[in-house]
Amino acid sequence: MKSSTRLFTILLAALGLLVLPLILQGFGNAWVRIADMALLFVLLALGLNIVVGYAGLLDLGFVAFFAIGAYMFGLMASPHLSDTFPLFAAMFPQGLHTPLWLVIPLAALLAGGFGILLGAPTLRLRGDYLAIVTLGFGEIIRVFINNLDQPFNLTNGPKGIGQIDSIKFFGFDLGKKLNLFGFDLSSVTLYYYLFLVLVVVSVVICHRLELSRIGRAWMAIREDEVAAKAMGINTRNMKLLAFGMGATFGGVSGAMFAAFQGFISPESFSLMESVMIVAMVVLGGLGHLPGVILGAVLLAALPEVLRYVASPLQAMTGGRLDAAILRQLLIALAMIGVMLLRPRGLWPAPEHGKSLQSKGETP
Repeated sequence: MKSSTRLFTILLAALGLLVLPLILQGFGNAWVRIADMALLFVLLALGLNIVVGYAGLLDLGFVAFFAIGAYMFGLMASPHLSDTFPLFAAMFPQGLHTPLWLVIPLAALLAGGFGILLGAPTLRLRGDYLAIVTLGFGEIIRVFINNLDQPFNLTNGPKGIGQIDSIKFFGFDLGKKLNLFGFDLSSVTLYYYLFLVLVVVSVVICHRLELSRIGRAWMAIREDEVAAKAMGINTRNMKLLAFGMGATFGGVSGAMFAAFQGFISPESFSLMESVMIVAMVVLGGLGHLPGVILGAVLLAALPEVLRYVASPLQAMTGGRLDAAILRQLLIALAMIGVMLLRPRGLWPAPEHGKSLQSKGETP
């Protein structure tokens, strides 16, 4: 693709992304909310792609970092700590109201630290064994959050944490409607633009990582770890870095999710969420950024869009089939069809030899 054509395509896509929430807002805020959640899942999928797509480490507990970021922000931007602990209330009588510039680095650091803690004991594990350990880690975090309302109430257990502050910066409150040049921008639209900025920054970071020495080292480990170690790559440090870097994306996404929802509970961080994030990466195309983004958008938006398909099908069966089950069935059939027709994903990374031949070079 010529550089001028590529630039035109990028500008056209950017314009479309900027206008999209304004168009969706005309059909109702529910559609903008679907776009917001899709962007959050894109952020999660980009983080998991570092671990699974670049380094080849199968992580089935990625939702744990999502939960860690969400609960960190929930505790730092809600009255829960002040209401529960008198000492904390004496120190912060107005409660903590964490600003955006502090939320994102803290969420990234905390989740990244937990990512390294997960990676350290799994360095010698591969394949199915690594998947089982990471799956267990995700479930341990969820059970821990669900039960830490005794002996001291830190997470409020299954009741969850509510009254979480919205994001505020430069005098703007994203939880309130904004009137701009006579045009009303709803809260979900304002969050859309914040999430879009975070996704763009994340894509740039992932792209630079992919082209860097670190990215090439990850891919060497993915292809053959023994050969990579023989070539002098410190596989231990590279694996830990992959776990830590991937987890930072999950932590930031979790913090944004807590601010966006205003309420969090352990049910939002179940095993199925981890499976869905892995499915996004695999469905789109392992290790290929456009494919991962496409897979995340499709699988995040598809269940909501299928609500409008499942209800008529339920009516056709006389109400004997549950609409939620029908949606899951339709999603499963769609994924099976894609895997049969496109086993490498909807938008896989070009194979090295073929990509060189297409440019008229010798592999």
